[in-house]
Amino acid sequence: MPILPSITGPRDLDALSPAELTELAAEIRAFLVENVARTGGHLGPNLGVVELTIALHRVFSSPEDPFIFDTGHQSYVHKLLTGRQDFSQLRSRGGLAGYPQRAESAHDVVESSHASSSLSWADGVSRALTATGRADRHVVAVVGDGALTGGMTWEALNNISDDNDRNLVIVVNDNGRSYAPTIGGMSRYLNRVRTTGAYRDLHRRSDRLFRAFGPLGRAVFRGVRGGTHGFLARFTNNVALYSNLDIKYLGPVDGHDIPALLETLRLAKDYGAPVIVHAITEKGRGYQPARDDEADQFHAVGRIDPKTGGALSSSSGTAWTSVFADALVQAGQRDERVIAMTAAMLRPTGLAPFAERYPERVYDVGIAEQHAVASAAGLAFGGLHPVVAIYATFMNRAFDQVLMDVALHRAGVTFVLDRAGVTGPDGPSHHGVWDLAMLQLVPGIRIAAPRDGQRLRELLDEAVTVDDAPTVLRYPKGDVPDAIRALERLADGTDVLARGGTDDVLIVAIGAFAPLALDVASRLADAGVGATVIDPRWAVPVQPAVVELAGRHRLVITLEDGIRVGGVGTRVRQVLREAGVDTAVDELGLPGEFLEHATRDEILADAGLTAEKITSDVLAQVSGTRLPVAKGAVRTDEDVPLHGNR
Repeated sequence: MPILPSITGPRDLDALSPAELTELAAEIRAFLVENVARTGGHLGPNLGVVELTIALHRVFSSPEDPFIFDTGHQSYVHKLLTGRQDFSQLRSRGGLAGYPQRAESAHDVVESSHASSSLSWADGVSRALTATGRADRHVVAVVGDGALTGGMTWEALNNISDDNDRNLVIVVNDNGRSYAPTIGGMSRYLNRVRTTGAYRDLHRRSDRLFRAFGPLGRAVFRGVRGGTHGFLARFTNNVALYSNLDIKYLGPVDGHDIPALLETLRLAKDYGAPVIVHAITEKGRGYQPARDDEADQFHAVGRIDPKTGGALSSSSGTAWTSVFADALVQAGQRDERVIAMTAAMLRPTGLAPFAERYPERVYDVGIAEQHAVASAAGLAFGGLHPVVAIYATFMNRAFDQVLMDVALHRAGVTFVLDRAGVTGPDGPSHHGVWDLAMLQLVPGIRIAAPRDGQRLRELLDEAVTVDDAPTVLRYPKGDVPDAIRALERLADGTDVLARGGTDDVLIVAIGAFAPLALDVASRLADAGVGATVIDPRWAVPVQPAVVELAGRHRLVITLEDGIRVGGVGTRVRQVLREAGVDTAVDELGLPGEFLEHATRDEILADAGLTAEKITSDVLAQVSGTRLPVAKGAVRTDEDVPLHGNR
């Protein structure tokens, strides 16, 4: 009889024998492969933490003992063990989130999926428990070895070690990878721990020795092993990393050996002070297609055949990332000063082809965006032109460095932001909706949003020639649309994409919203309203053509795949007022709120960003029944709506 369906909460694990826990682990792996294959999601990381998560929930008492995951993509097993076993709509609207979510369960604490913050959370939660008379409770932080490359982890460890009278257990899930193999000096150190012959040989020989005496010998081995962890760690110099932090170190322990994990975690629980448990795991454990995937061991997959791991739904189009990848190689061929930099995302951001062609001109700094940006400023000072490629949502982490290290020093650095705008199923912390509003605050910055693949190529070429200011290119997740030809390119580089019979409405389309703008213009024409559609290409600063054309039209509509608050539309309105242009501006974009996981189309429809809704609203503005009204419109009702449900 299957065990997994009987697990409604962590305490159901208490009655299971060691053999049953092992069987449960096998059932969970089969469940993950079968279900994630149908929906897509983070498969490899979760296959690697099955035994570790079982052991954690057996030893500790969530939610009384809060669990904090860094990052939360490794929380699927945690969800299964806390009563959430309907994965039929994983990462879809109405279904389970792909990351911890407090609305789902009291067992979930930290929802953010940005790495290296868990120990700061754990530090704060453990301090609060101690300060409020709940010092008997434990805080458990599960941190991937990739997150150890982020500076916040070490800031937190510094503070944790300064006040070490707390029940805080830090579990390092060491699989040697974040998205891809973890890089840097920290990675090399942990890799030596994983592969040190002395440790491995001592472990194997002692295991064989005690096994020779049968079940009793194996029991003795497990008992002795706990006492020898410290000796073995010191013998291989494994504890040196933490020797100056005043934090107890236990390990390394096999992250797939449930008895060893239980033993080690119980020691950590009883220690009465902060403890680091070093668990060595295998990403993609138990699923050969994942183990055979050298790129990222099925870190994140779409729909796949569960037997072969082959993709079931592959796009016939060309991804934005692929277009950038090719364009960067070409830029590197033309200019040897162009170098590439990323933060543990070489393949996801499209830098792999450049790295293969110019390996000496690529820098992967690990999950350390702040360092990447400040280092890029130094590279620019040294005569190079860095192209820093990261996901748009992670740009938030390095804003101060963009402002004070790059812009203040007029450094020629190009930032390429993949997954800009609404990304869909990964939820609030992965939507790249903040960058336009955030980055346009930076003095001297230039921000481009290509509408198609050809514009991406030409804008990258333009960006890498700018040596006295930061430049930004942003584009969405998914495939590039068909090329959208301009009717005319104006003197400042603004492209005119459509003209109406009359100058009623000027639609300023930012990047990927160009097809939407053209659809709206066509619908307005059918209703007898003339619309001009322009793509400024460089959205920031506001181009002179935008100001000149706005003065000739009755209404300006801006369309951007970012939050409206402080967005490009707001900047356009301010520039028009400074220029004395009194044309009304309606800034259309996303609301200033956290957007839950859903499809891109569902989220845009919720925000009123559909051709039908926009056309209806513009017609009302032109007729004077909706604010802001177009110039020359006669107000027919003093109580006209401002923005409806947007």
